[in-house]
Amino acid sequence: MNDHATVIDDLETVLRTVGDLVATVPAHRWEAPTPCPDWNARELVEHLVLGHQLFAGILRGTAVVTPDALDPARRDVLGDDPTGTYRAATDDLLAAFRQPGALDQVVEVPFGVVPGIVAVHLRAVEELVHGWDLATAGGRTVRFPDDVVERALGFTRAALADVPPDRSPFAPAQPVSARAPALDRLVALVGRSPDSVTAS
Repeated sequence: MNDHATVIDDLETVLRTVGDLVATVPAHRWEAPTPCPDWNARELVEHLVLGHQLFAGILRGTAVVTPDALDPARRDVLGDDPTGTYRAATDDLLAAFRQPGALDQVVEVPFGVVPGIVAVHLRAVEELVHGWDLATAGGRTVRFPDDVVERALGFTRAALADVPPDRSPFAPAQPVSARAPALDRLVALVGRSPDSVTAS
């Protein structure tokens, strides 16, 4: 399997898993706080949907990055059907990434100007980390395939090595055992403290 196919398949796997997690959030837990201090569970999912919509639009040439593009406070995108809205956004994102030439074009995303294949990795990492956040908000555990998380972890380490510490979009890395599950190592790398919660 070539790298282009692998990264899209990895993204699809992660999106489907988080979609199942979104579908099982009880109504009374949508206001629960998350490890993202500014967002509750609903706002976190709104942020993910806004990201999917933005990236799909960028890939199609119909959207550009703006300062508030990913801010869930700017509008309610989930409406009365958070699960359906989330899944429709992920389907559209995958279709955009699967357009001929999409992974080879250079696009401007919130992280910077990158090839489309890097944009796929960025969405997968975003989804993995925020999937962990959403599970943590509900005191639950989310499971992703180890090989998928390990590839995302390798990408993130390499990407952060090229970013000056004062320009990193993440909080400082947190300590975690080298023997910890891959997802714990990933979230710790981007500033979460997996050992301080029961869900991982």
